[in-house]
Amino acid sequence: MAAVCVFVETSKGKLKKSAAEMMGEAGRLAGSLGGGVDAVLVGKGVAALAADVAKLGADRVLVADADVFAAFTVEAYVKAVTKAVAASSPKLVVLAASVVGKDLAPALAAATGSALLTDVTSVGVEGGKVTVRKPVYAGKAIATVAASTDTVIATLRPNVFEPAAPDDSRTAPVEPVEAGVGADGIRAVVKEVLAKASEKLDLTEADIIVSGGRGMKGPENWHLIENLAAAVGGVTGASRAVVDAGWRPHEEQVGQTGKTVSPKLYIAVGISGAIQHLAGMRTSKCIVAINVDAEAPIFKVADYGIVGDAFEVVPVLTEELKKLRE
Repeated sequence: MAAVCVFVETSKGKLKKSAAEMMGEAGRLAGSLGGGVDAVLVGKGVAALAADVAKLGADRVLVADADVFAAFTVEAYVKAVTKAVAASSPKLVVLAASVVGKDLAPALAAATGSALLTDVTSVGVEGGKVTVRKPVYAGKAIATVAASTDTVIATLRPNVFEPAAPDDSRTAPVEPVEAGVGADGIRAVVKEVLAKASEKLDLTEADIIVSGGRGMKGPENWHLIENLAAAVGGVTGASRAVVDAGWRPHEEQVGQTGKTVSPKLYIAVGISGAIQHLAGMRTSKCIVAINVDAEAPIFKVADYGIVGDAFEVVPVLTEELKKLRE
């Protein structure tokens, strides 16, 4: 029996960045919960990744590898993960608070009769029980929550937890999971996934994000945001107002109705700081705000602030940062 069971996400034949973060936190908690760490891999061809998961600290790797798992569907995946959780009997099951994790976790909690704690930013153990801290009321407050069920399902916010360092000397037994599900038993089947070809890192996994807001005045000025992001080795994000105006695609939106991010560095350019936006980025490690309005709410959460015209500040800042990287 493991103390912690981790659902390990994969993409394009590789472990996602969140895998190391989930495994790192699981390893930290396992001792306090009196056991080890089981990792669960679900997909097509994922058995080849079991050795990589073992290097991240898994004591056992449970693998559901079949054609039916080639594309993510909640109906198929929840059956496989439920079987793995039953074989593991953990006190805590952790998933990344990603698109997949947010979809899978509620179904898994319902299937196992477990408590569900979402978008967690801190996990602890008190009296043998799992307790978590998580933002509530659009990030205006932090709640401490304890679960009473024997097994707890928790989704952890990406980029918040310390990732496990791979240990090439580590190995772990690999056990197959027979989910008992075939293509004919799935009511909804993914026939095709249409996605734009892009090498851009997903916002939720980025260490540095430069976001622009309505203060950029139009899409013709967005090159300033892109140039600054390139200078600091980051990716671009946007406020809801920018996305609603059609300047940027929805996948770049940061906020309550967009993506929740926790990068090491978040630079907000021309963003006033409405509560909807703050809810999606206020857990960033370092926040830099550039805004012409000294009273803008963004400055209340910023670690560093520059009061000035973005069209004057950003080009100078970009050039200076380029010099530092040369």
